[in-house]
Amino acid sequence: MRTSEGVFDCGDVPLQRGGTLRGARIVYKTFGTLSPGRDNVIVYPTSYSAQHADIEWLVSPEHCLDPSRYFIVIPNMFTNGLSSSPSNTPDFPAVTTYDNVMQQRRMMAELFGVDRVKLVYGWSMGAQQAYHWAALFGEAVERIVVNCGSAKTAPHNFVFLEGVRAALQADPNWDGTRYIAKPERGLRAMGRIYAGWALSQTFYRREMWRGLGFASLEDFLVRSWEASFLRRDASDLLAQLWTWQNGDISANDLYRGDLELALAGIKAQVLLMPSATDLYFQTDDNRAELPHLKYGRLAEIPSVWGHRAGNPRDNREDAAFIDAEVEKLLAS
Repeated sequence: MRTSEGVFDCGDVPLQRGGTLRGARIVYKTFGTLSPGRDNVIVYPTSYSAQHADIEWLVSPEHCLDPSRYFIVIPNMFTNGLSSSPSNTPDFPAVTTYDNVMQQRRMMAELFGVDRVKLVYGWSMGAQQAYHWAALFGEAVERIVVNCGSAKTAPHNFVFLEGVRAALQADPNWDGTRYIAKPERGLRAMGRIYAGWALSQTFYRREMWRGLGFASLEDFLVRSWEASFLRRDASDLLAQLWTWQNGDISANDLYRGDLELALAGIKAQVLLMPSATDLYFQTDDNRAELPHLKYGRLAEIPSVWGHRAGNPRDNREDAAFIDAEVEKLLAS
């Protein structure tokens, strides 16, 4: 499989909420070969706390993002620790999803000469970016997959994230404005909170963590969830959390806060693919969006894996469901 990694220098980027991101950079990875007509492009944005290496498992001839057929680009989000983030950029300002996708589109045009994409595929925060691509760029986006995501962060989702924020900022190394040392206790607490939200009650009742190689529930919490967040910079996590909480495809000059107008303005084919047991990106959010979409279809993942059903690296059944639905969309 042909791959390439690089950095797109965005320069000084004026931001949607004010301020400037100085010397902005997007780290990216590509898979496959761009066709002569530049008509086989899939953009695959990253999700919360993820970097491209965490999500590239789906880019495989065995899955729907097949690099033997498509040219797939993973742009790392601002704040994820690879692209411009608090951990590598002094005086880091507040960055929205709008800011992210505007620079991603610039990158696609200036680096690859791509003005139109076949698909934007996203899970979770990646799904929010996919929705923004479709709402902001009109006919330049043919299709999007909104996998366990929404057009606007729901109030209950916002509150869940406030709990995560509180855990991170309760660490004694938080001085009220910044961290004076690595907040290990806060990161461990964050992991335990997240574990209860990201997977369903049924997952835990059935002790499905045993199938993932963990000896006990405590082992699962420590080696999977605590470890996952301990590898990240807490300031990056807080900045990306703010981006997530403020996700809204209508919060811009084009739609002026009218969410229904933003949904109706989408020209792309939209596959809404929530998980039946997701506790914070709920199917009901997508059901409310669907009537306003010109070309929308909802396919609920029949899973007990909660939010993690949308990123089923260790879950063949849900992966097969996602592959089949996305291949159907690509063939349409």
